[in-house]
Amino acid sequence: MSELLDRINGPNDIKNIATEDYPKLAREIRHFLIRQISRTGGHLASNLGVVELTMALHLTMNFPEDKLIWDVGHQSYTHKLLTGRKDEFDTLRQYEGMSGFPKRRESDCDAFDTGHSSTSISAACGLVKARELTGGTYKVAAVIGDGALSGGMAYEALNNAARLKSNLIIVLNDNNMSIAPNVGGMANYLGKIRTNSKYMNLKDGLEKTLTRIPLAGGRIVSRLKQSKDSIKHLMIQGMLFEEMGITYIGPIDGHDVEQVIMALETASRANKAVLVHVITKKGKGYGKAEKDPCRFHGVDPFSVRTGETIKPAEGISYTQVFSDKMVQLGAKDERVVAITAAMPLGCGLTDFEKHYPKRFFDVGIAEEHAVTFAAGLAVGGMRPVVAVYSSFLQRAYDQILHDVCTGHLPVIFAVDRAGIVGNDGETHQGIFDISYLSHMPGMVLMAPKNKAELEAMLDFALELDCPVAIRYPRGSCYLGLPEHQEPLSLNRSELIVKEKDILLLAVGSMVETAVAVRELLARQGLSSSLVNVRFPNAVDEELLRSLAETHSLLVTMEENVKRGGYGMQIDTFLVESGMMLRHLNLSLPDDFLEQGDPKVLKKQVGLDAESIARTIGTWFPDGREGR
Repeated sequence: MSELLDRINGPNDIKNIATEDYPKLAREIRHFLIRQISRTGGHLASNLGVVELTMALHLTMNFPEDKLIWDVGHQSYTHKLLTGRKDEFDTLRQYEGMSGFPKRRESDCDAFDTGHSSTSISAACGLVKARELTGGTYKVAAVIGDGALSGGMAYEALNNAARLKSNLIIVLNDNNMSIAPNVGGMANYLGKIRTNSKYMNLKDGLEKTLTRIPLAGGRIVSRLKQSKDSIKHLMIQGMLFEEMGITYIGPIDGHDVEQVIMALETASRANKAVLVHVITKKGKGYGKAEKDPCRFHGVDPFSVRTGETIKPAEGISYTQVFSDKMVQLGAKDERVVAITAAMPLGCGLTDFEKHYPKRFFDVGIAEEHAVTFAAGLAVGGMRPVVAVYSSFLQRAYDQILHDVCTGHLPVIFAVDRAGIVGNDGETHQGIFDISYLSHMPGMVLMAPKNKAELEAMLDFALELDCPVAIRYPRGSCYLGLPEHQEPLSLNRSELIVKEKDILLLAVGSMVETAVAVRELLARQGLSSSLVNVRFPNAVDEELLRSLAETHSLLVTMEENVKRGGYGMQIDTFLVESGMMLRHLNLSLPDDFLEQGDPKVLKKQVGLDAESIARTIGTWFPDGREGR
């Protein structure tokens, strides 16, 4: 029963809850989140960890007037609840449903669209300056995790936040985690603050003792508080934030609503940037998530009792195939090193780390650094493999182009989650990588049609002495076409079926779809050939010229936006070669793709087998076209 939560139906309703009921409300929120996420899937551990912190923010801010920015944003579920969106949680992360991230189009209480890490302080600085320029009086608060502080953009923002002359509240949500355990100097620094009780114990003990002194006790405590900065510097070495010019408050218990409220109210009175450092526990309130917050970061529907996923078991995933192959490559070649940007589990590098810990590097949420770090390793004679999601690799565009490609360095990019990813929405769809990688000089881009081809492409990449990117989708491997394993040859496609009339050129994951399309076309009396486009940033001109005379329609199929994709490269080739061949470019719209099940999304954009066969059929209204 959620008697308190049921009383919250709009922004600021939490202020009608009695102070003594805050712990009960927090329990009700956690119970609701666990129950709902177990049904729909979503981000669990991160949301359970910020319940009290979110409550305190809502108790000290007025929505939608005040502006609250969540870094990444996958921990905004309690914020959504407290702004009146409880009834929408049944549609969480579903097509045309409620997003798992803050979305301005969804609510005026969502101040900024987020989805990637280390951005909140920059956006908040912009809002503060906008407030100054327009004469506004609203509060601005940015919540950033300790993991996000491994991203360089956060420091660029802190550097500028220190120059502000009006209030900005920066809440550092410190749970000693990003998705994986945090790494690096900032993690060590925060760990020292987190565990160093000398300062906090000294302050609390002195205040309690001195206030007992008659008459003079209060004055002494007041003087002591005035000298708190000196005590901090004495007891805790290297107060980084204070030295930058940002007032530091903390660390405080992020699960004590009243303590957080006090800190936020104090912070809001300063005409400058103030950082409130709160300590929280990821997964709090659900034992299994507390014990294994990595596994419960993002979950499919699961059993609350057992914690096990209730989704039917699928075959081996492309990520697992990559994982297994990396272990083999590590044994075969001691030059092979692996790099991840805080995603060792998601990108399939945990087994490599176990086998070759000295050749494994987790650089934190720092994709730009990961790429240039890999470039340095390559110059030093190593063969670095950077495993990263497609949507996160785009954050390092300049580093790929400038630091890897200009030097023609042999860095391998394992581009996971390429194509339509699904329920995390616009910021996580991997639908731009063919476009942004194809125009980089010297880059070799590959896309496997199935499990065996991904393994072969990783072997082939190690043989090449140049930048290589291999893009592969999320989910289970396609195991079909085992008899078609033509050895890889640079920039050459693979002819799988040779017939006539319709020539299907399918990129990576679309080969499986193309097989189904051929069957559907055959039922319409239409004959078709199938080509596996292994290298989507290169046109196999020789193969196309050899097939042109026997085909009247060329169809390209790819999970990438149209602009800059493989289909547009085919358009250019057809025009420049003067080849008289009709071309149907089946790709994704040049737009962002919202959240939803990949099968639903493919149908909506016309990239499922039935839609493709129907579209091709309209080009042949009288059935089979002879030549």
